[in-house]
Amino acid sequence: MAPEQSINQTSVDADARSGKTSYTIPKLIPSSRRKSSQQPSPSDPAPQTPSLPAPPSIESVHFTTPVKRILSPGDHEKFLASPTYVLILAWIFTLADCVRGRRISSLDTHHLSTTIKKLDSVLDTLEGMLKQYPPLDTGSRFGNPVFRSLHKAIVRDVDRIHKELLGLHNEDAIKEISVYLINSFGSEERLDYGSGHELNFMMWLLCLYQLKQIEREDFPAIVMHTFVRYLNLMRKIQSTYYLEPAGSHGVWGLDDYQFLPFLFGASQLVGHPYITPRSIHNNVVLDEEGDDYIYLNQVRWVDSVKTVKGLRWHSPMLDDISGAKSWQKVEDGMRKMFAKEVLGKLPIMQHFLFGGLIPGTEDMGQLDEETLRAQAERMQHVKEFGHEPDYWGDCCGIKVPSTVAAGEEMRKRMGMSGALRPIPFD
Repeated sequence: MAPEQSINQTSVDADARSGKTSYTIPKLIPSSRRKSSQQPSPSDPAPQTPSLPAPPSIESVHFTTPVKRILSPGDHEKFLASPTYVLILAWIFTLADCVRGRRISSLDTHHLSTTIKKLDSVLDTLEGMLKQYPPLDTGSRFGNPVFRSLHKAIVRDVDRIHKELLGLHNEDAIKEISVYLINSFGSEERLDYGSGHELNFMMWLLCLYQLKQIEREDFPAIVMHTFVRYLNLMRKIQSTYYLEPAGSHGVWGLDDYQFLPFLFGASQLVGHPYITPRSIHNNVVLDEEGDDYIYLNQVRWVDSVKTVKGLRWHSPMLDDISGAKSWQKVEDGMRKMFAKEVLGKLPIMQHFLFGGLIPGTEDMGQLDEETLRAQAERMQHVKEFGHEPDYWGDCCGIKVPSTVAAGEEMRKRMGMSGALRPIPFD
């Protein structure tokens, strides 16, 4: 029995013996105190950073349109044993290593490389498109249908973006990597966005590295400048089009939409002299240091868009993690989550796209009896409900509105332009 329960029960028993009729009200314990079964065991060692391979020679790459290749549990096992699995781990973890202990302000933004400036121009162009497609004032907190027009515009301009802004001229390469960029901003069909779309953005950057467009000296700026700009763009898209959270069960339970800010951000804070994991509960620290550290910035954003305040209520796993002894422990946990709860989960990785620059194994995607049966079930679901199943068992139940939308709609109703007034329930 938990200590709180024991104390309350003792009080009740004592009252009963004395003939009192008023009993002590049991103490409410927030859900953050319950361990999530999805968290990796603390005793498991954190995965180390594999050596990032040098980019392949262009002549050796067979460019092809990225497609799903993980069609069965057997395919997933092949992926986990493949060089591509190691490549993805090496890419994400190497980027995290490059910002360990570094503030964003340590980056000299006045002398960014030509590559980073080109990526800036891409994000500037995409951000400019938002003004061309203002959302309909539907009053709904679910995905705004005008997002589909923005998505179509991105598809229409993606070739020009790669040619004119990035200076790429290989048509086959452009066709391949464009798929990852298009899938970085949300689903046109389901009007949702999640950490899988975030991963597509990182795979687009990996493709540019594979094409020798991104150099190793660019890595710190890729995280602390390019990725941060992408996060800010996605916040604007969320605030504009109210995209629903993709996979509302929250594979990580950290945030409805993003995961990598917590991995990269924890690495930044390793060894910090006074900011501790518990500091995320201190609004002064979030306000003063949030612009310098991605983790704090993301916590500040998550808390700002919730209508009920307090991490223990709206982000229980973040609340749990804040009790870690050090940022090194937090980073280790984030690495475990990425390996086990992202790359290690079939319901997520069956949506991953493989091409020539991020290849699958030759024997992946074979249409055996098990795979054919799964495909038949998927097609039947699409025929009946008009979309892919989300494999968590309730995709056709209650829709989950955008958390950003709840706050934005409340601001409209109350005529507010600043922060939300804390209220207990939405």
